[in-house]
Amino acid sequence: MEKNILNFSQNRELSWLKFNRRVLEEAQDITVPLLERMKFVAIFTSNLDEFFMIRAGSLFDMAHADPKAKDSRSGMTPDEQLEKIFEAVAPLYKERDKIYSDIQKQLRPYGVCGLNYKELEQQEKKYVKKHFKEQILPVLSPQVVDANHPFPHLLNKEIYVTANLRDKDKTMQGIVPVPQFVSNVLYLPGHDIRYIRMEKIIMEHLNLVFPKYDISDVNYICVTRNADIAPDDEALEVNDDFRYLMKKTLHKRRRMSVVRLEAAEKLSAETEKYFCNKFQIKPRQIFRTKMPMKLDYIFAICGNLPEPMKKSLTYPPFVPQKSARVQDGSIMRQIKKKDLILFYPYESMDPFLRLIKEAAYDPNVMTIKITIYRLAKKARLVEYLCAAAENGKEVTVLIELRARFDEQNNIDWSERMEEAGCRVIYGFEDYKVHSKICLITYRNRGEIQYITQIGTGNYNEKTAGMYTDLSLMTANQKIGTDASEFFKNMAISNLEGTYEHLLVSPFGLKQTVLSLMDEEIAKGDAGRIVMKMNSVTDTDFIEKVAEASQAGVKIDLIVRGICCVLPGIAGYTDNLRVISVVGRYLEHPRIFSFGTGDGQKLYIGSADMMTRNTEKRVEVACPILDADVRKLVTHYLKVMLNDNIKARELHSDGNYYKKELVPPYIDSQAAFMEEAVRARNEKPAQKEKSLLGRVKELIGMRASKRS
Repeated sequence: MEKNILNFSQNRELSWLKFNRRVLEEAQDITVPLLERMKFVAIFTSNLDEFFMIRAGSLFDMAHADPKAKDSRSGMTPDEQLEKIFEAVAPLYKERDKIYSDIQKQLRPYGVCGLNYKELEQQEKKYVKKHFKEQILPVLSPQVVDANHPFPHLLNKEIYVTANLRDKDKTMQGIVPVPQFVSNVLYLPGHDIRYIRMEKIIMEHLNLVFPKYDISDVNYICVTRNADIAPDDEALEVNDDFRYLMKKTLHKRRRMSVVRLEAAEKLSAETEKYFCNKFQIKPRQIFRTKMPMKLDYIFAICGNLPEPMKKSLTYPPFVPQKSARVQDGSIMRQIKKKDLILFYPYESMDPFLRLIKEAAYDPNVMTIKITIYRLAKKARLVEYLCAAAENGKEVTVLIELRARFDEQNNIDWSERMEEAGCRVIYGFEDYKVHSKICLITYRNRGEIQYITQIGTGNYNEKTAGMYTDLSLMTANQKIGTDASEFFKNMAISNLEGTYEHLLVSPFGLKQTVLSLMDEEIAKGDAGRIVMKMNSVTDTDFIEKVAEASQAGVKIDLIVRGICCVLPGIAGYTDNLRVISVVGRYLEHPRIFSFGTGDGQKLYIGSADMMTRNTEKRVEVACPILDADVRKLVTHYLKVMLNDNIKARELHSDGNYYKKELVPPYIDSQAAFMEEAVRARNEKPAQKEKSLLGRVKELIGMRASKRS
């Protein structure tokens, strides 16, 4: 059959919006604790903000540069894609507002109340007014917009209270920024968690802000600016310091064009025209929302709950477990005997941090080399790397300063490590370094030997407790030799190195993956492919999936987010199944499995099957050579494929649907938490026992809801 990718693929942006709709489904799930549901509303909102900043921003740029260019997966021009995006987003706003309102109502009996000013009791109104006059009014920076006061630059994702002001026969716009350095909410006195948002307090007291004016059409707004800017958009002199260039880039991002305007109240025709003119936008880019434009405070509320209430409103607490495969004592000695793998957040990141700390003080260790994409604000890893440099080890850190929205954090850490004596290098002009690889070189009886760590996620100690990821530590010398060659190539800007075991993009990873798929295609209906990723957009990969399906190969893709290949298209992707798991933790591992049994070839790595990853980034995937580790990773895949609680199946229409709820009932993340606890050969604590109990409870709740 003729292969036309438009027959079995979908638009990337619309696929992403459908994924984010999946996030919103978790906020609707009656079996998820109420404040956790509110967190999913916040995550959905944050995701949508980034979508407009990056994806919509990029499409606006494309529409300006080449309006007739067509998306290879959907055949749409940039403007056609934007039209479809605005069409798809509008109902999501309404749905999110309703879900937020429903959760708010259900939280009130617990004493968690987000209030409007009219709902405040008389004493509370006095308290709020006193607080406003003493703490807020003195730090406000209000402005009128008239001939002598030009319209101000509104910062990205900051909230501004607006109003029409009238003084005798003059009418003008008043704008008040909600200060960034005060809390988003004011908590009211009392035992309950009663609070009012700062923008509502300012709106109520505008007469004190603009005392000489008649005030009308009070509102608050928030602009989203295009943030799709890269350093290669700038002129780069050969002698420029890359850190300096990144600082300039971040400054420019703050001034980028507006791609979306959000308003709390419906805008009058006159005001809408005014804002469209000021921001150079069209009415389709304006969205009304009845819920807060910032929901960061929800996470603070969760942290401040009294213990009894916390049990009712949040997930049972889970602490990453000490891996049962890791013993006390020297971690380096254990890795030399046998490969170790950690599964975050079910298992703790501590063994990897112990490895770096031990290497920092081991007299036989000569060098530590590592690639860094994202770090936590507080990072023990950096402390240990700095200690290693101060102890005379040669420490090389390849840090990617262009990790989007983490640029400043990475600039700060690079300066700290350089001061400690680490050799800090950066990525390539046109290629981000996204790999997660660390190499320890040591001398053993005169021989140079290696310990290599390769992961699917960042060396971020905070997200290691929130994202699911795999971290392999091995003393396999062939992998170590490849890793050594990799770091040498990175240091001399050679992207075209050759490796025996590691798959390295941009020149070796996709080609090998496609070749491994060809091996399965040659087996016909005996072929088997299972791959777990965050996103699938690469057209070469999508075409190969269709080819494999047509050859009879059974293919399972576990794709958290964007998936541009559609399963179940007759004659093209009949043998393809795609599922997405959205749950308590963010699914993040990349796992590639080809074949079954003794002939299985299994890899973990940092790359999604996206063209940006396979062709424009440095990514590393590593084979799992240890039989026991291979068995573990294969087990993880099997559990996820059988998830019928949190998994959704992608259908040929591009939408996600719940699986049929039949025994055995499997919530993969709950199962992995149970396994991590049980593997310690300890009796699960009552709170951990309740995880699977909650799955059974969930079945009953869903069944009664359906009936």
